[in-house]
Amino acid sequence: MNYIFPGLIRNNLRKIIKRNIYTQLPLLKKDVQVKDPFYIEPIEYDSLTLRKHDNERRQTLYEFGMYVATCLPKYVQKVQLQHTDELEILVAPAGMYQVLSFLALHQHACFSQCSSATAIDVPSRQYRFEVEYDLISFRYSERIRVKTYTDELTPLKSAYGIWKACQWYEREIYDMFGVVFTHHPDLRRLLTDYGFTGHPLRKDFPLVGYIEIRYDDELKKIVYEPVEYAEEARKYELQTPWHYLNKFHEGYNQEMPKPQPKKEKETC
Repeated sequence: MNYIFPGLIRNNLRKIIKRNIYTQLPLLKKDVQVKDPFYIEPIEYDSLTLRKHDNERRQTLYEFGMYVATCLPKYVQKVQLQHTDELEILVAPAGMYQVLSFLALHQHACFSQCSSATAIDVPSRQYRFEVEYDLISFRYSERIRVKTYTDELTPLKSAYGIWKACQWYEREIYDMFGVVFTHHPDLRRLLTDYGFTGHPLRKDFPLVGYIEIRYDDELKKIVYEPVEYAEEARKYELQTPWHYLNKFHEGYNQEMPKPQPKKEKETC
Protein backbone atom coordinates (compact mmCIF):
# COMPACT_ATOMS: atom_id res chain seq x y z
CA MET A 1 0.00 0.00 0.00
CA ASN A 2 3.01 2.29 0.31
CA TYR A 3 3.08 2.49 -3.49
CA ILE A 4 -0.53 3.43 -3.98
CA PHE A 5 0.39 7.12 -4.26
CA PRO A 6 3.57 7.12 -6.30
CA GLY A 7 5.27 10.31 -7.38
CA LEU A 8 2.99 13.09 -8.53
CA ILE A 9 -0.20 11.49 -7.17
CA ARG A 10 0.98 11.50 -3.55
CA ASN A 11 2.52 14.97 -3.81
CA ASN A 12 -0.62 16.56 -5.24
CA LEU A 13 -3.12 14.63 -3.12
CA ARG A 14 -3.39 17.25 -0.40
CA LYS A 15 -3.83 20.03 -2.96
CA ILE A 16 -6.64 18.13 -4.69
CA ILE A 17 -8.46 17.37 -1.44
CA LYS A 18 -8.01 20.89 -0.07
CA ARG A 19 -9.64 22.28 -3.22
CA ASN A 20 -12.68 19.98 -2.86
CA ILE A 21 -12.86 19.17 0.82
CA TYR A 22 -15.35 21.89 1.76
CA THR A 23 -17.23 22.13 -1.54
CA GLN A 24 -17.90 18.63 -2.88
CA LEU A 25 -16.67 16.06 -0.37
CA PRO A 26 -19.52 15.12 2.03
CA LEU A 27 -17.16 13.66 4.65
CA LEU A 28 -16.69 16.91 6.55
CA LYS A 29 -19.16 19.72 7.14
CA LYS A 30 -18.25 23.36 7.16
CA ASP A 31 -19.51 23.89 10.70
CA VAL A 32 -17.23 21.17 12.08
CA GLN A 33 -13.83 22.22 13.37
CA VAL A 34 -11.18 19.87 12.03
CA LYS A 35 -7.52 20.18 12.99
CA ASP A 36 -6.11 18.30 10.02
CA PRO A 37 -8.45 16.22 7.82
CA PHE A 38 -5.46 14.46 6.23
CA TYR A 39 -3.89 13.15 9.42
CA ILE A 40 -5.13 10.59 11.94
CA GLU A 41 -3.84 10.40 15.46
CA PRO A 42 -1.38 7.52 16.02
CA ILE A 43 -2.37 4.83 18.49
CA GLU A 44 0.33 4.06 21.03
CA TYR A 45 0.07 2.00 24.21
CA ASP A 46 2.33 -0.09 26.41
CA SER A 47 1.13 -3.66 26.31
CA LEU A 48 2.81 -7.01 25.96
CA THR A 49 -0.33 -8.86 24.87
CA LEU A 50 -2.18 -6.49 22.53
CA ARG A 51 -1.16 -6.21 18.92
CA LYS A 52 0.60 -2.96 18.16
CA HIS A 53 -0.82 -0.69 15.48
CA ASP A 54 1.18 0.14 12.39
CA ASN A 55 0.55 3.89 12.38
CA GLU A 56 2.36 4.46 9.11
CA ARG A 57 0.17 1.89 7.37
CA ARG A 58 -2.94 3.37 9.01
CA GLN A 59 -2.04 6.80 7.68
CA THR A 60 -1.45 5.44 4.18
CA LEU A 61 -4.79 3.61 4.19
CA TYR A 62 -6.58 6.72 5.41
CA GLU A 63 -5.01 8.82 2.66
CA PHE A 64 -6.08 6.25 0.10
CA GLY A 65 -9.64 6.40 1.43
CA MET A 66 -9.60 10.18 1.17
CA TYR A 67 -8.25 9.87 -2.36
CA VAL A 68 -11.17 7.62 -3.34
CA ALA A 69 -13.62 10.01 -1.69
CA THR A 70 -12.14 12.96 -3.56
CA CYS A 71 -12.29 11.16 -6.90
CA LEU A 72 -15.92 10.10 -6.30
CA PRO A 73 -17.41 12.77 -4.01
CA LYS A 74 -20.93 12.14 -5.31
CA TYR A 75 -21.06 8.59 -3.99
CA VAL A 76 -18.61 8.20 -1.09
CA GLN A 77 -20.24 9.32 2.15
CA LYS A 78 -17.63 8.39 4.74
CA VAL A 79 -14.17 6.91 5.15
CA GLN A 80 -13.20 5.26 8.43
CA LEU A 81 -10.64 2.93 9.99
CA GLN A 82 -11.65 0.13 12.31
CA HIS A 83 -9.78 -0.76 15.49
CA THR A 84 -8.25 -3.63 13.52
CA ASP A 85 -6.65 -1.13 11.09
CA GLU A 86 -9.08 -2.05 8.30
CA LEU A 87 -10.21 0.62 5.88
CA GLU A 88 -13.96 0.97 5.32
CA ILE A 89 -15.55 3.09 2.61
CA LEU A 90 -19.24 3.87 3.10
CA VAL A 91 -21.07 4.45 -0.17
CA ALA A 92 -24.54 5.59 -1.23
CA PRO A 93 -26.61 2.78 -2.78
CA ALA A 94 -26.85 4.52 -6.15
CA GLY A 95 -23.07 4.66 -6.49
CA MET A 96 -22.07 1.23 -5.23
CA TYR A 97 -21.29 -0.16 -8.69
CA GLN A 98 -19.33 2.97 -9.69
CA VAL A 99 -17.14 2.84 -6.58
CA LEU A 100 -16.49 -0.89 -6.97
CA SER A 101 -15.56 -0.35 -10.63
CA PHE A 102 -13.16 2.42 -9.64
CA LEU A 103 -11.47 0.22 -7.04
CA ALA A 104 -11.18 -2.72 -9.45
CA LEU A 105 -9.92 -0.86 -12.52
CA HIS A 106 -7.96 2.15 -11.25
CA GLN A 107 -4.20 1.76 -11.49
CA HIS A 108 -3.67 3.01 -7.93
CA ALA A 109 -6.13 0.49 -6.46
CA CYS A 110 -6.19 -2.74 -8.50
CA PHE A 111 -8.58 -4.60 -6.21
CA SER A 112 -8.90 -7.45 -8.65
CA GLN A 113 -10.71 -9.90 -6.38
CA CYS A 114 -13.82 -9.83 -4.21
CA SER A 115 -13.07 -12.30 -1.43
CA SER A 116 -16.55 -12.20 0.11
CA ALA A 117 -19.80 -10.29 0.30
CA THR A 118 -22.39 -10.40 3.04
CA ALA A 119 -25.04 -8.36 4.82
CA ILE A 120 -26.44 -7.67 8.28
CA ASP A 121 -29.98 -6.88 9.34
CA VAL A 122 -30.82 -4.08 11.78
CA PRO A 123 -34.64 -3.77 11.77
CA SER A 124 -34.63 -0.55 13.81
CA ARG A 125 -32.99 1.38 10.96
CA GLN A 126 -34.86 2.97 8.07
CA TYR A 127 -32.60 1.04 5.69
CA ARG A 128 -32.37 -2.17 7.63
CA PHE A 129 -29.83 -4.03 5.50
CA GLU A 130 -26.13 -3.21 5.42
CA VAL A 131 -24.37 -4.85 2.47
CA GLU A 132 -20.61 -5.06 2.31
CA TYR A 133 -17.97 -6.27 -0.14
CA ASP A 134 -14.48 -7.36 0.99
CA LEU A 135 -11.86 -6.63 -1.67
CA ILE A 136 -8.25 -7.74 -2.11
CA SER A 137 -5.52 -5.99 -4.07
CA PHE A 138 -2.78 -8.45 -5.01
CA ARG A 139 -0.66 -5.69 -6.49
CA TYR A 140 -0.48 -3.71 -3.24
CA SER A 141 -1.21 -6.57 -0.77
CA GLU A 142 -4.05 -4.78 0.96
CA ARG A 143 -7.69 -5.30 1.81
CA ILE A 144 -10.56 -2.85 2.08
CA ARG A 145 -14.26 -3.10 2.85
CA VAL A 146 -16.96 -1.24 0.93
CA LYS A 147 -20.37 -0.83 2.59
CA THR A 148 -23.76 0.42 1.51
CA TYR A 149 -27.35 0.21 2.76
CA THR A 150 -30.78 -0.68 1.42
CA ASP A 151 -34.21 -1.96 2.43
CA GLU A 152 -36.57 -4.73 1.36
CA LEU A 153 -37.78 -2.94 -1.78
CA THR A 154 -34.77 -0.96 -3.03
CA PRO A 155 -32.52 -3.08 -5.30
CA LEU A 156 -28.74 -2.80 -5.65
CA LYS A 157 -26.83 -3.18 -8.88
CA SER A 158 -24.97 -6.46 -9.02
CA ALA A 159 -21.16 -6.52 -9.04
CA TYR A 160 -21.18 -9.59 -11.28
CA GLY A 161 -19.94 -7.45 -14.16
CA ILE A 162 -16.77 -6.67 -12.18
CA TRP A 163 -16.07 -9.94 -10.32
CA LYS A 164 -17.71 -13.17 -11.45
CA ALA A 165 -17.51 -14.59 -7.94
CA CYS A 166 -20.15 -12.11 -6.80
CA GLN A 167 -22.79 -14.25 -8.49
CA TRP A 168 -22.66 -16.75 -5.62
CA TYR A 169 -22.21 -14.14 -2.89
CA GLU A 170 -25.19 -12.09 -4.04
CA ARG A 171 -27.36 -15.17 -4.44
CA GLU A 172 -26.61 -16.04 -0.83
CA ILE A 173 -27.45 -12.50 0.31
CA TYR A 174 -30.71 -12.68 -1.63
CA ASP A 175 -31.54 -16.06 -0.13
CA MET A 176 -30.67 -15.26 3.48
CA PHE A 177 -31.77 -11.59 3.68
CA GLY A 178 -34.01 -10.90 0.69
CA VAL A 179 -31.87 -8.12 -0.80
CA VAL A 180 -32.61 -7.81 -4.53
CA PHE A 181 -29.83 -7.25 -7.09
CA THR A 182 -30.39 -5.94 -10.60
CA HIS A 183 -28.28 -7.01 -13.62
CA HIS A 184 -27.68 -10.38 -11.97
CA PRO A 185 -27.59 -13.31 -14.42
CA ASP A 186 -29.22 -15.90 -12.15
CA LEU A 187 -30.78 -14.43 -9.00
CA ARG A 188 -32.42 -17.34 -7.19
CA ARG A 189 -32.11 -19.12 -3.87
CA LEU A 190 -28.82 -20.81 -3.13
CA LEU A 191 -28.92 -22.48 0.30
CA THR A 192 -32.61 -23.08 0.98
CA ASP A 193 -35.16 -25.17 -0.88
CA TYR A 194 -37.09 -23.92 -3.91
CA GLY A 195 -40.37 -23.68 -1.99
CA PHE A 196 -38.83 -22.07 1.09
CA THR A 197 -40.78 -19.19 2.65
CA GLY A 198 -39.02 -16.19 4.16
CA HIS A 199 -35.36 -15.31 4.65
CA PRO A 200 -33.62 -17.10 7.55
CA LEU A 201 -31.06 -14.45 8.60
CA ARG A 202 -33.57 -11.66 9.07
CA LYS A 203 -34.02 -10.71 12.71
CA ASP A 204 -37.80 -11.09 12.49
CA PHE A 205 -37.57 -14.64 11.14
CA PRO A 206 -38.67 -17.19 13.82
CA LEU A 207 -36.06 -19.62 15.08
CA VAL A 208 -38.24 -22.61 14.24
CA GLY A 209 -39.17 -21.32 10.77
CA TYR A 210 -42.57 -21.44 9.12
CA ILE A 211 -42.57 -24.81 7.34
CA GLU A 212 -41.29 -28.24 8.29
CA ILE A 213 -40.50 -31.09 5.89
CA ARG A 214 -41.10 -34.80 6.45
CA TYR A 215 -41.49 -37.97 4.40
CA ASP A 216 -45.02 -39.38 4.39
CA ASP A 217 -45.11 -43.20 4.22
CA GLU A 218 -48.71 -43.23 3.02
CA LEU A 219 -48.26 -40.68 0.24
CA LYS A 220 -44.75 -41.93 -0.54
CA LYS A 221 -43.40 -38.41 -0.99
CA ILE A 222 -41.98 -35.43 0.90
CA VAL A 223 -44.65 -33.29 2.57
CA TYR A 224 -44.42 -29.60 3.47
CA GLU A 225 -46.42 -28.66 6.57
CA PRO A 226 -46.67 -25.71 8.95
CA VAL A 227 -44.37 -26.04 11.92
CA GLU A 228 -45.87 -27.80 14.95
CA TYR A 229 -43.85 -27.10 18.05
CA ALA A 230 -44.72 -28.34 21.53
CA GLU A 231 -45.63 -25.51 23.89
CA GLU A 232 -43.39 -26.80 26.67
CA ALA A 233 -40.41 -26.54 24.35
CA ARG A 234 -41.05 -22.84 23.74
CA LYS A 235 -40.58 -21.72 27.35
CA TYR A 236 -37.18 -21.97 28.93
CA GLU A 237 -37.70 -21.32 32.62
CA LEU A 238 -34.59 -22.99 34.00
CA GLN A 239 -31.00 -21.89 33.92
CA THR A 240 -30.22 -23.51 30.58
CA PRO A 241 -32.70 -24.20 27.76
CA TRP A 242 -31.62 -27.81 27.27
CA HIS A 243 -32.79 -28.71 30.81
CA TYR A 244 -36.44 -27.82 30.28
CA LEU A 245 -37.54 -31.49 30.31
CA ASN A 246 -36.48 -31.76 33.96
CA LYS A 247 -39.71 -30.11 35.06
CA PHE A 248 -41.59 -33.24 33.98
CA HIS A 249 -39.52 -35.43 36.34
CA GLU A 250 -40.80 -36.14 39.81
CA GLY A 251 -38.90 -34.40 42.54
CA TYR A 252 -36.99 -32.05 40.24
CA ASN A 253 -37.67 -29.06 42.53
CA GLN A 254 -37.19 -30.72 45.90
CA GLU A 255 -34.47 -29.60 48.21
CA MET A 256 -31.22 -31.46 48.20
CA PRO A 257 -30.93 -33.94 51.10
CA LYS A 258 -28.68 -32.76 53.87
CA PRO A 259 -25.45 -34.72 54.27
CA GLN A 260 -25.41 -37.01 57.26
CA PRO A 261 -22.73 -36.35 59.89
CA LYS A 262 -19.84 -38.77 59.86
CA LYS A 263 -19.53 -41.13 62.79
CA GLU A 264 -16.41 -40.83 64.83
CA LYS A 265 -14.23 -43.93 65.01
CA GLU A 266 -14.22 -45.68 68.40
CA THR A 267 -10.88 -45.73 70.15
CA CYS A 268 -9.83 -48.52 72.48
